Amino acid sequence: MILVRNVKTALGQPESESVALACRKLKVRPEEIRDAYVIKTSLDARKRGHVVKVSTVAVHLRSDEEKAVKNAGGDAQYKETVPFHVEKGTEPLKTPVLIAGFGPAGMFAAELLAREGYRPIVVERGYDVDRRVKEVQNFWTAGRLNPTCNVQFGEGGAGTFSDGKLTTRINDPLCEYVLERLAHYGAPKETLKKSKPHIGTDKLRKVVKSIREEIIAKGGQVLFASQLTGLAAQNGRLRGVLINGEPLETGHLILAVGHSARDTFRMLSQSGVKMESKAFSVGARIEHLQSDIDKGLYGELLGHPDLPPGEYQLSHRQGSRAVYTFCMCPGGLVVPAASESGQVVTNGMSEYARNEKNANAALVVSVDQADFGSGVFAGMEFQREIEERAFDLAGRSYRACGATVGDFLKGKTGLHLGRVAPSYSLGVEPVDFNRLFPRDITDMMRLGLQLFDRKIRGFGAADAVLTGPETRTSSPVRIPRGESGEADGMKGLYPCGEGAGYAGGIMSAAVDGVKAALHIIRRYAPD
Repeated sequence: MILVRNVKTALGQPESESVALACRKLKVRPEEIRDAYVIKTSLDARKRGHVVKVSTVAVHLRSDEEKAVKNAGGDAQYKETVPFHVEKGTEPLKTPVLIAGFGPAGMFAAELLAREGYRPIVVERGYDVDRRVKEVQNFWTAGRLNPTCNVQFGEGGAGTFSDGKLTTRINDPLCEYVLERLAHYGAPKETLKKSKPHIGTDKLRKVVKSIREEIIAKGGQVLFASQLTGLAAQNGRLRGVLINGEPLETGHLILAVGHSARDTFRMLSQSGVKMESKAFSVGARIEHLQSDIDKGLYGELLGHPDLPPGEYQLSHRQGSRAVYTFCMCPGGLVVPAASESGQVVTNGMSEYARNEKNANAALVVSVDQADFGSGVFAGMEFQREIEERAFDLAGRSYRACGATVGDFLKGKTGLHLGRVAPSYSLGVEPVDFNRLFPRDITDMMRLGLQLFDRKIRGFGAADAVLTGPETRTSSPVRIPRGESGEADGMKGLYPCGEGAGYAGGIMSAAVDGVKAALHIIRRYAPD
């Protein structure tokens, strides 16, 4: 097919107008067109008050498509559609393939292995999604944390309690495969057409359950409340594992434990797995009225039926540091996201409708070894110290640390609420953020607020609310791996996803999980 990009239409114009414009760009006669349809649409709102739709249109011709592309110029691209196909290896599998972790990386690795006949065994330290929702709601309402099953651990991983964003910075053909599989398991069909698709936490829970049911139907196993607690290796090769302290023989372990499995990281290091620290970011959630964000982005077009809840992505670099917004949740909530007792962690979440009153995003600052030292777990301990300090500063009750932006910019301790009511369910305590974070971080956050207010009017409004800390932006460690996908120095161990330091979000983690499964499939035959 031909992809015709950068097709611009006004708000209110139907998709048929985008299709017609794309066909005119190709300079082909109507009878040459076999099919044409919009596959992606985004909004260009860079000029306040002037928003246009920018579409990519797929066109299938009866005639020579490559010739038509040459005639059309730079906005047209010939794309040969290649069906997803896997060539299986021939080496015998002497032990089962084990997958530790059932977030996006683990799910997509297990789903592919199961469909190809490998009958994987999945172990997940948390609970199934229905029981997990009850545990999380219990924490959010009563402050009773279950360290085994929470926002970070359980079926679906941390993404289950998020906006369910399906965007990524990676440009990998497997992204399309992942989107198609998600749609197959119940994600909204428009996720295949939108440029910034999201599932929403409410719909994502149904999707992950459907994936689990398919894995089991194809002969795989999914074991909950089952934690990877040890590794056994000999001569640089994995020989077995401990699950809840009980031995299990396996020579093939896909490690997809997520970015918050701190006890697992230490166990891996003690078992001889090579690891290294990596940079990440820390900061707070910022909340505005969604209507203020919409007004700041859309101006006089506010309320137009073609316009979705406004979302943004802002960044600024100064020297070696960056301040930026991350994981923006239109019409969402700030939620308690701790996974260990005596610590406070915040995160953002939206349901599919994105219809809550507030918008929120992480406002974070990059940190590296200059901030936390050079030890393998120095970054992890830096995270932990901030989270424990937050617990102490906010009253030792899982309340979050808070400040209104006006007070924060003045360097004051204050939560003088105006129009924006914080959505964090366990309550917010006024805290001096200079006591929570090193001064370099709060200075950079203040700079970001001032600069971003020039891009979106009202971003630095005095009554916007900061809720923190936000510390789990990405894994503080990386497990080096080679071209075979195996960990350096340990054959049979396939580190992948966010926890291993190779992904940042649902899409990139899922793609990395697929790649881990493909390393095994292309080498071994199903048992």
